Amino acid sequence: MREKDISGCGLFGVINRKKNLISGSIPVEAIAVQHDRGNGLGGGFAAYGIYPEMEDKYALHLMCDDKDDLSCAEELIRRYFDIHLSEPIPTKRTLNIVESPVLWRVFVSVKEDRPAWITLNEDDYVVAVVMQVNKQIKGAYIFSSGRNMGAFKGVGFPEDIGEFYRLDEYKGYIWTAHNRFPTNTPGWWGGAHPFTILDWSIVHNGEISSYGINKRYLAEHKYECTLMTDTEVVAYLLDLFIRKHSLSKKMACRIFAPPFWDEIDRMEEEEQRAYTALRMVYGSGLLNGPFAILFANHEGLVGLNDRIKLRPLIVAEKGDEVFMASEDCSIRSVCPNPDKLWAPKAGEPVIVELEN
Repeated sequence: MREKDISGCGLFGVINRKKNLISGSIPVEAIAVQHDRGNGLGGGFAAYGIYPEMEDKYALHLMCDDKDDLSCAEELIRRYFDIHLSEPIPTKRTLNIVESPVLWRVFVSVKEDRPAWITLNEDDYVVAVVMQVNKQIKGAYIFSSGRNMGAFKGVGFPEDIGEFYRLDEYKGYIWTAHNRFPTNTPGWWGGAHPFTILDWSIVHNGEISSYGINKRYLAEHKYECTLMTDTEVVAYLLDLFIRKHSLSKKMACRIFAPPFWDEIDRMEEEEQRAYTALRMVYGSGLLNGPFAILFANHEGLVGLNDRIKLRPLIVAEKGDEVFMASEDCSIRSVCPNPDKLWAPKAGEPVIVELEN
C-alpha cells in the first residue's frame, strides 16, 4: 500500500462573500481532517467579524509568560492607547492542552494626545507599538492587533486549540486554520500560525528559504521579526506592500511568486518592462522555497502557491462561500457537494473579495 505524502502542515480557509457569519466549529472540523499533516506542535485560527460590539477598537491579543510580564505589557499599552476593555481570552480546560501562557485581550483606541509617533497615521502608530512591546518586553507578545478580528493559536493539534479557545462560541465571515509540522523553527506558542499585524493574517505550508533577506528588508522599514518562525515575514510584507505602498493584492502576489526571467523575456514589451521593474524594486520581497499560503484581511481571502507548486492547494465554491485547503477532503468534510472545485496553477493567486 502506498504511503500518503504529507508534505508538512495543513491549511484551511473559508469566506462568505456576503459577510454572513460562519460558526467557528466549521474551520475546527475541517482542519481536524488534516490531523496527519501536523505533529501537535502548533495549531491556530484567525477569524474576522467576531467582535462586532467593539468593531472600531483594535483588539490586542497577548500571550505572556506570567502575570508580571502581562502587567509590564499592559502598562506600556496604557501609555500609548486608551483601554476600553481588558480581560482574559476565554479558554477552557481540555485533556490535551495542559499548559498555556497567560492569554489576554485588550480593546484599545489611539490616544488623542499621543506621547510618541505623532506624525504617523493611526495604523502605523499601532504597528509601532506592537513592534515595541514584542521587542522590548521579554516574555510578552502581542500576537493579534486588528479590528473586529482575532488570532487564536498555540502548541497542540488544531482541533485541541479550537476546543481550548472555545471557538464554537464565535462566528465570523472569514476563517483561516492551520495545522503545524515545524521543521527548522521551534514549536512554541508564539511560533504557531497564523501570524498577524493589524488585520492581516497569514497561514503557511512550506518553507521560506528567503527569510534572511526578507527579514533584513523589513528591518529597513521598521518591522521587527521576534517570533522565530519564517512565516512572520509574510505578514509584515503584506502590510508593507498593500497598506503602505498601496499595491493591489494581485501585485503583492506577483512579488511573492513572480514569473521566471525566461518567462519575462517572452512577454510583450510593456508587460516585460513592468515585471522587470517589479523584480528590481521588490526583489527582496520575493519568497523563495516551497509554499502554499492563505492570507486575509477585512476585505477578503487569498490563496497562493509558489512558482513551481511544490505544496498543494485546492479551492472550492458553494453559493456565496469559497473554501481553500491543502486537501479536498478537508473541504468536503464541511461542504460535501461544492459547485466547483479546482487546483490553482503554480504562482496563480485566487483572490476572493467581499461583495461590499
